[in-house]
Amino acid sequence: MPHSAGTATTPIFVRDRFTWLAYGMLAYFAYLQAALGPAIPFLRQELNLSYTVAGFHASAMALGMIVSGLSADRAAARWGRRPIFWIGGAGMAMGAILLTFANRSIFTVLGAGLMGALGGMLIVTLQSGLSDRHGERRATAFTESNVVASMGALAAPSLIGAFQAATLGWRWALLVMVLGWVVAFFQFRRVLIPEREDHSSHAAGKTSTRAAQRLPAQFWLLWGVIFTAVAMEWCMGFWGAAFMQSSTGLTPTGASAAMSIFFGAIVIGRFMGSRLTRRYESMSMLLTALLLVGIGFPFFWLSPSIPLALGGLFVTGLGVANLFPLTLAAAVSVASHRADTVSARISLAAGVAIFLAPQILGALADQVGIQWAYGVVPILLAAAIAITLMARRAIHRR
Repeated sequence: MPHSAGTATTPIFVRDRFTWLAYGMLAYFAYLQAALGPAIPFLRQELNLSYTVAGFHASAMALGMIVSGLSADRAAARWGRRPIFWIGGAGMAMGAILLTFANRSIFTVLGAGLMGALGGMLIVTLQSGLSDRHGERRATAFTESNVVASMGALAAPSLIGAFQAATLGWRWALLVMVLGWVVAFFQFRRVLIPEREDHSSHAAGKTSTRAAQRLPAQFWLLWGVIFTAVAMEWCMGFWGAAFMQSSTGLTPTGASAAMSIFFGAIVIGRFMGSRLTRRYESMSMLLTALLLVGIGFPFFWLSPSIPLALGGLFVTGLGVANLFPLTLAAAVSVASHRADTVSARISLAAGVAIFLAPQILGALADQVGIQWAYGVVPILLAAAIAITLMARRAIHRR
């Protein structure tokens, strides 16, 4: 529902130093996460890895995110968000260094897992900190931060290719970002990270404390939306080039280049979403985003015409763009007093989706071909719409 900005119920959105730090750190995370895929061909060649072993890197990163999703809220409750925030960023840098310099696959896989686990800790504290700092304006903070993250993800393959072409080597594309984190640490280390208000639960009685610590049913419905949304995004991003090559006859280079349309649409969609969240509620925008996916995906999936398929890819990207940040905002809103736990469980949903969805689609493609295997996406979309409608109804009743 539209509302006007700047009223008593909808405070003006203000970006302070922590907000800019959080945006930058999310871009840092997204860059290194996105760099894994383009770095794999070089690792395969240098370490003589099979496709199966190469695939372990993505699985390790996803498993690391699952671990952080199960433990980050407890770590933040015990030690506070600030040390977890900086340790998470440092751990991701260490994982990237291990990935670039290790000469055995067991250590490069470990590096990917470290990036997922400690990078996930960074994301959990970052998201919960933004939520507590901006309150009712958290949807704007989440969509804006994801615009910056998308730009970081877009930059990763470009810089890897540029450094490799310049004979400096692909490793410098990762090391530059590690150096960037070091600069950010010394520049922003004194910035206060918002701490959760309910840091101690000893003041409440046992029964009321247990009741307060249970996440509401509305959250778990939104958890399901996050799972389906991330699964769709990774099915498109991970296998999209292979699908375009198979269905439209594009060359591998052309198909990879075509996927920049999808990632570019995500940047555009998140920028538009960050503006629209100032006027419209998250759940209404979420349903609109799902509708866009429903409009665009059939053209991408079923059209033999390259221009129509690329147009469908663009519209699908516009819709996919805001599924995660809008659902995250809605999920935190229904349990804002448990921002750390909500953020951790959302990270868990994303990790499980990243771990399962590309592998399931790939296994189906081996059996029935990638065209039919992509039928997984409409199933995920239908599930996302159904669960979103259920969640919206439950939230309105509440």
